[in-house]
Amino acid sequence: MTIAPEVTEAAEESTADATEAATADGKEQRQPETQDQQVPAFILYMGGSEYDDALHRLALWVRHLLLPVYGREVTSASPWCTSWWKHPEAVAQLYGLWMAWHDLTGPDAPATGPATWHRDHLGHVMSSLRDPSGPFAGCKAGAHRAKETPGMDPYPG
Repeated sequence: MTIAPEVTEAAEESTADATEAATADGKEQRQPETQDQQVPAFILYMGGSEYDDALHRLALWVRHLLLPVYGREVTSASPWCTSWWKHPEAVAQLYGLWMAWHDLTGPDAPATGPATWHRDHLGHVMSSLRDPSGPFAGCKAGAHRAKETPGMDPYPG
């Protein structure tokens, strides 16, 4: 299976931000983090164009890698929303899955990184999202329905 070029480019761009090429042997080596380097922000902390850009990169990964490889058939017992980006919980979980993907499958990842990603991240996130009572519970094939958020009484304090 070939991964779409835009997914590879997005992965390379994010990896390049945290990696510098060594000049002596031509191999890439991760440099120690300093005060100037920042860990990528989690998408729920972003706003405006930063959020839009992060969501666009996530959508490329979901469309070109996650769904073709790991997307299982949609059923009433395993729903999926084709407009998943309209569900904040789905965005948060998929972004975390994507961040773990980069960390565990990038050029500096250990050989066991992909197995760790599958074991510790993929199954849990996909099970949570595809659960019949999960964020896509009200959605049908090709039809998004906003989730009804539970209410809360005013805090008395």
